[in-house]
Amino acid sequence: MDSVIQTNLSLEKKEQVATVPQENVKRSIVKTISWRMVGTLATVVISYLITGTLTLAFSIGGIELVSKMVLYFFHERAWNNIKWGK
Repeated sequence: MDSVIQTNLSLEKKEQVATVPQENVKRSIVKTISWRMVGTLATVVISYLITGTLTLAFSIGGIELVSKMVLYFFHERAWNNIKWGK
């Protein structure tokens, strides 16, 4: 009887783990874009304060926007596959 109960409990735990929702790609993309907008605005402001040139500040911000958005997207997708802490 104890082994039947243990087996049933094990199956319930597996079902709970299997139903942990995965974040879909569209949500990751929207999060990526919104976070990069905030980060890029900060970079443009800091770049302008350091250089005193808006053109250079926006150039730095533009490069930073694209490169970090790509890096963040893949970082987010990789962490979505890690079960630790879920």
